[in-house]
Parts: sequence; C-alpha cells; structure tokens
Amino acid sequence: MRKPTLSLAIAAMAGGLALGTQAQSTYQPQGLYSADDILDAGVYLTGAPDERVGEVEDILFDEAMQVTALVVESGSVLGLGGREFIVESGRFTLMTDLEADGDAEHRVMLEASAEELEGYPTYSEAWWEQAREHSRDAWLQTQEGAESAWQATQEGAERAWETTRENAQRAWEAARDAVTPDE
Repeated sequence: MRKPTLSLAIAAMAGGLALGTQAQSTYQPQGLYSADDILDAGVYLTGAPDERVGEVEDILFDEAMQVTALVVESGSVLGLGGREFIVESGRFTLMTDLEADGDAEHRVMLEASAEELEGYPTYSEAWWEQAREHSRDAWLQTQEGAESAWQATQEGAERAWETTRENAQRAWEAARDAVTPDE
C-alpha cells in the first residue's frame, strides 16, 4: 500500500532524520532534503552496514510535518513478495555521501538487529487506520490542551492585572493620605 507522498523539500527532515557520516564519506550537510530523494534509499543495519535489508518505500509525517516513521520494503524480488514494515523516528539515521560528481547517495541506517526487525509492525491498511486515528486524537488533545493553557494564562493575567490595579490604587490613596494634612 502506498499513500500519496509529498515531493517537497523538508528542512533537515525536521525532528525525524538524524544525519550521520560514513567512515570514508565526503559528508557535508545538505541543509534541505527532498522526500523524493529519500524514497528508494537503501536501508541497512548499523551492525551490518554492508547488508542491505530493504529500501524506503514511504515517509510518514504528522500534522506538524515532522517525520514520524519510515515504511521500509524488504525481501522484494522484482517487485514481488517482501514485507513492508514501520520504523519509527529515533530508530534510524540518514547518512549522506557526496560523490565526486556532486551527486548525493542517501542510506538509512537502522538501530536494530535482524531479529528485532521481525518485531517491527507490518505496514497494512489496518495499521495505517489505527495509527492515523491515534495520531489525530493525540493532535486534537494537544490542541485542546494548548487552548486550555492559553485560556488559563489569559484568566491568570487578567486576575493579576486586577490585583495590581487594586494594589496600585490603595498605594496611591495611602501616599495621598500621608502627604495631605488632616483637617
């Protein structure tokens, strides 16, 4: 299953892709990364950096346009078979190697063992619907919490203003009474 992907440049794939280097790399920060350039990038295990386990099939973003996960396709031969699984952000890094001609080769390195990969969730319609619903609910709760915090801050500021104004008025009256002679 492939959802429509975004072909826009994401500034350092904010919050999702950490950049690394290879031992013999001519790595230089790119500044901006295109989702299109990351799609189909080879995926490797950090413990076996020469053994390709798959390729990036899709990039999943949240409401704030931050990368939350990658969909990795593994074991496919000529587009047949294989398994698509989910790798959450924080479990992978993006390594970019600049070649002599200026082209960039991207490799996704997974912080997992081959055995751990078996436990990664399979990307399916059911997983997609559940994850989308969970993310939407989390986004709405965050939004409601922010609105509630704003309202509480606003009400607190209004009370503080009223208290300050009342105290200033009392201070003014006390100062006036102190300098005004009694009749």
